[in-house]
Amino acid sequence: MLRDLVAKNRSYRRFDESVPISRETLVELVELARLCPSGANLQPLRFALVSEKQLTDRVFPLLKFAAYLKDWAGPAEGERPTAYIVVMVDERIKRQVDLDAGIAAQTMMLGAVEKGYGGCMMSSVQREKLAELLGLPNYLQIILVMALGKPIEQVVVEDVDESGDIKYYRDEQGVHHVPKRSLKELIWES
Repeated sequence: MLRDLVAKNRSYRRFDESVPISRETLVELVELARLCPSGANLQPLRFALVSEKQLTDRVFPLLKFAAYLKDWAGPAEGERPTAYIVVMVDERIKRQVDLDAGIAAQTMMLGAVEKGYGGCMMSSVQREKLAELLGLPNYLQIILVMALGKPIEQVVVEDVDESGDIKYYRDEQGVHHVPKRSLKELIWES
């Protein structure tokens, strides 16, 4: 059921590094993105696939994980992503693609969850260094990076409390809590 898949699709930031994700699996996820709608059907998105350990180790330090967790430097060794999909725009076709990128990235993430994986979409990326590492031409601009792996953390969705604070946090047991606004708050009633 789609609702269950969406509910399981959390922003996971800790993974079991002993469980690799194959290039073939990443290609299957990009195939899902290929089938997504695109503004004016221009299809300007491009994807760099990273699944080789040697390269994933070089991508990792170019990303910033969990800005709200000030005392956490990111996943420790053994808990890092085992694959990445770098979502880019081909600026020769179009420059502004936020809507296309969001649709494609969410679709790929749902596909990853369906396969037993999880991940985190990140825009806090050292873009110039990553572009150099991947040998990207100037017309391919990085929009976001999807960090993927087999999740090893528990993520709990809960209602925003009376303080209204929406910042995610980890409790003493390492459980990741994600406050969500109520449905009543989201739906406008005139």
